[in-house]
Amino acid sequence: MDFKFTPENIERINKEIAKYPVKKPAVMATLYIAQEQNGFISNEVIKEVSLLLNMTAEEVLGVVTFYTMYYQKPMGKNHIQVCTNVSCMLRGGYEIWNQVKEKLGLENMGVTEDHKFSLEEVECMGSCGTAPMLAVNEDYYENLTKEKVEELLKSLSQPLS
Repeated sequence: MDFKFTPENIERINKEIAKYPVKKPAVMATLYIAQEQNGFISNEVIKEVSLLLNMTAEEVLGVVTFYTMYYQKPMGKNHIQVCTNVSCMLRGGYEIWNQVKEKLGLENMGVTEDHKFSLEEVECMGSCGTAPMLAVNEDYYENLTKEKVEELLKSLSQPLS
């Protein structure tokens, strides 16, 4: 299965490339755009990014495997990341993590059969002063309680009207 960027995304990538004297520093933004388009970073995506940025596939793979924001398999429509680092842990992060795991029946990096949810335990999302927190895709939810998490999960399970 070949992967090619859409013309709109090539335009976005070219704007990122223009910020630097060489193409290589645009790799993170390019991978993020690729993930938005494809849903995850496949081998085909890695090849296309490497060609576009004059990098080896191994260099691109190194970036993909180093940063946790890039997924090498399809994730759920609602990708839930629960922070369990020190501040969140001390303020109930593991209770939130266990609550979400049990409610969704998932382990770390698991995806529900209907692909509606995926779950990831993360180290730190920079919300220490408002811990515990979780993110659903790009939206952060802070100062969580078990009740707030229950409401959030219920709202994500509702069909759109």
